[in-house]
Amino acid sequence: MKNRVLILAGLVVSLLIACASEDASPTAEPVAPTAPPAATNTPEPVPTAIPTNTLEATATPTETPFPTATPDPLKVGSNGLPWWNDVVFYEIFVRSFYDSDGDGIGDLNGVIEKLDYLNDGDPSTTTDLGVTGIWLMPIMVSPSYHGYDVVDYYTIDPDYGTNADFKRLMDEAHKRGIVVIVDLVMNHTSTQHPWFQASKDDEFGKRDWYVWEEERPSFRGPWGQLVWHNDPSGFYYGVFWDQMPDLNFENPEVTQAIYDAAEFWMVNMGVDGFRLDAIKHMIEDGAIQENSLSTHAWMEDFYTFYKDVDPNFFTVGEAWTSTEQVIDYTGDEVDIAFQFDLALDILNGANSGLAPAFYKTQQLVYDSFPNNQYATFITNHDQNRVIDQLRGDEDKARMAASILMTSPGVPFIYYGEEIGMTGIKPDENIRLPMQWNSNSPKVGFSTSSNLWRPAAGDWVTRSVARQEDDPESLLNHYKALIHLRNQHEALRVGDWTLIDADSARIYAFLRHTEGETILVLMNLNAKQAVTADKYALNLESGPLSDETTAVSLFGQEMTGELEINAAGGMTNFIPFEQIEPQTLHILKLE
Repeated sequence: MKNRVLILAGLVVSLLIACASEDASPTAEPVAPTAPPAATNTPEPVPTAIPTNTLEATATPTETPFPTATPDPLKVGSNGLPWWNDVVFYEIFVRSFYDSDGDGIGDLNGVIEKLDYLNDGDPSTTTDLGVTGIWLMPIMVSPSYHGYDVVDYYTIDPDYGTNADFKRLMDEAHKRGIVVIVDLVMNHTSTQHPWFQASKDDEFGKRDWYVWEEERPSFRGPWGQLVWHNDPSGFYYGVFWDQMPDLNFENPEVTQAIYDAAEFWMVNMGVDGFRLDAIKHMIEDGAIQENSLSTHAWMEDFYTFYKDVDPNFFTVGEAWTSTEQVIDYTGDEVDIAFQFDLALDILNGANSGLAPAFYKTQQLVYDSFPNNQYATFITNHDQNRVIDQLRGDEDKARMAASILMTSPGVPFIYYGEEIGMTGIKPDENIRLPMQWNSNSPKVGFSTSSNLWRPAAGDWVTRSVARQEDDPESLLNHYKALIHLRNQHEALRVGDWTLIDADSARIYAFLRHTEGETILVLMNLNAKQAVTADKYALNLESGPLSDETTAVSLFGQEMTGELEINAAGGMTNFIPFEQIEPQTLHILKLE
């Protein structure tokens, strides 16, 4: 387990030293597993020796937490939007991405070795994936494989490397134009966190750092789960799992401890942003355990805090709830939040082959949020893999990717999604080793024969190596669309205008800025082509002008004639004589 025990033993030594002073700096917090209300995660702790103690428990970080820092001038992205609207993010589970030292576990140096796969830093090449941001799932010290139960907010988990390795990753990523955000779990810690161990005894002044009751309250959790857990010293609240007790953010000392940990990662470690886990659960109001008024107030204060440290810093929040409730977190609590309703309907549209299954939700989301200020995705580390939800149909996966990469918002891709990696819960099975090649069960992930988890069963036929040289592969479809998005501001930051196609199979829309207009059109249907007599594009008013001509960026060359109406829209436009099943076509209107 790489020197985990030695590091944890060192942590205990630092805790013993810290108990001599009330002013010792606090440790870093764990990230909560984001489970849908219908089914909670069942984390699988790794049996490592993490000593517990009941002393005053605040570990001293190994580096000075707050060096003097001068924030950069406020960065503005394309078309006047924030910089993150120019980014395509890629979510990485470090344990499963690439193993650099042959112990069967992925690590930070492995991520560094694979950066050129993600983006080689040369915008003139198209052999890399083209992503411009990465989100690292939890990398702080934790007793579990997933890392969402942190015991030290200031130290990289020894399975993954060291703080110095992380700083090198930051440097190498930035050289390639890649921003890096990390998971910060504020809602809860591990039961093995020194804070929780100290909270079991009033003697150490940490009892109210967590939510304790002498008798078990009668209410259960938001999806009917047990949330009050028994301990010899009372009952403690943990919304996700009995090994993840919720912090008490009504205690200002707890808030300050999290501020300190966050500032350490912002200033000392140089991260560009946080993915904030489970933000809707931050503060409970009795039986109200989601989206409480106190939670929103706390998140507003946190937003003010991190913007004061660095106005360019970025947060994306995970509030797994309805669009109407996600809106309340956006803009003054987190910069953007994940759009779960939209993700579900991307899959519904691709699966059904019917455009209205998706575009009605897209219209609602687009109208509800500030301009492009939401995060889009198809699935993440808490959901069955895309290809499994689409019944193994790669053409449907290609259409889902087409919707994601041409839509407004800030797109996130889950590692392996670009090659159609498979995986159905339990959670370990949707977080399996990345399949780099197909020449052995090690799948190019590790030189070890003892992987932390075996690769998926389709490794023989599905891998990066199998798809790289196939122009029709899912991987090359992703590459083409990501690079196209990077090259065209209308696809990154443009307004979105739905076009009436007079066919439920056709999804058509404009993406447009003052300087560029792009028409996107796709036939979602799996079986039938749409012929010229079965569709026509109509837009009552829009951004077009009389002199507009069309140039193909992706798919077919236009064969029809574009007629612009007096209001800048289009009338009965039929760009193609026939649109084949499950195909995407992108035209630049000049």
